[in-house]
Amino acid sequence: MAEKVTIADVARHASVSRQTVSNVLNTPEMVREETRDRVLRAVEELGYRVNQAARRMRTGRSRLLAVRIESTQDGMNVFDRFLHGLTESAARAGYRVILYTADDDRSEIGTFDDLLGAYEPDAFVLTSTHFGDVRTSWLAERGLAFVTFGRPWGTPDGGAHPWVDVDGAAGTAAATRHLLDAGHRRIGFIGWPEGSGVGEDRRDGWARTLAARGDRPDPLERRTDGSAASGESAARELIAAGATALVCVSDSVALGALQAGDVPVIGFDDTPVAGAVGLTSLSQPLAEAAARCVDVLTALLDSGLPSSGASRTPEHVLLEPSLVIRRSA
Repeated sequence: MAEKVTIADVARHASVSRQTVSNVLNTPEMVREETRDRVLRAVEELGYRVNQAARRMRTGRSRLLAVRIESTQDGMNVFDRFLHGLTESAARAGYRVILYTADDDRSEIGTFDDLLGAYEPDAFVLTSTHFGDVRTSWLAERGLAFVTFGRPWGTPDGGAHPWVDVDGAAGTAAATRHLLDAGHRRIGFIGWPEGSGVGEDRRDGWARTLAARGDRPDPLERRTDGSAASGESAARELIAAGATALVCVSDSVALGALQAGDVPVIGFDDTPVAGAVGLTSLSQPLAEAAARCVDVLTALLDSGLPSSGASRTPEHVLLEPSLVIRRSA
């Protein structure tokens, strides 16, 4: 059997002290990035394995962050990019990500209980926020650390817990301005059903931009179930009503709209399919969003304060998407 690699071995390999190695593994924020990277390379090259049980006894932390796996039926999911960024950012901060699945809020809360009993994660990253979201209150009431990727829709003043989100309204506003600058005045919008916080946010950017130009957006709007087929049907109706260009709530809807007629179409999410077919789309800064989620959580955990409450002001981070222009618009 190969001899077990120790912290002393890692310290010699990286030309640092044993305490520096310990700091990198347990409190990485205390160590300069260059030194941290050198130690982590030594850890990987030597195959050093941290004794998680011993670490938990020393620090009171599991160094685990829990996040739910998102799924989709249309192959247009962008969540994998967020998850990849979250895993990388967590590793740089000395954490690991554990994944779980859930069908709805109640089953996810049941999973929280299971994970806390089995693995004791230090914090949770919640996704797919929505109106009436009960997950955040469950975690807050128990003093558990968490951040949401997505705003607490319907909550005044941005909510009482930390969150990171992408400004969908800023994105669709940029898309609408791009089409206005190209000479279009009859710009339609294809969205999701009412009740989607993300969908309404994306719609608002289009509507406000047209209103600022003195246009009334209502006659050139259709809502869909989010599928490509419904996007095509909605686009045909809008083109028949006089729309000369279309802004869509997602790439899936936009791909359907492309089949409806020869008008400029802009999607949202910049999925790989969008790049493959030449669809102009709004790209979300998912790697940055993931990194900011980890930054928020590590600061929260180091502070020892709960995610919400009178004792702290929660951090709210809103990032802007970028318009990727291709041949569709």
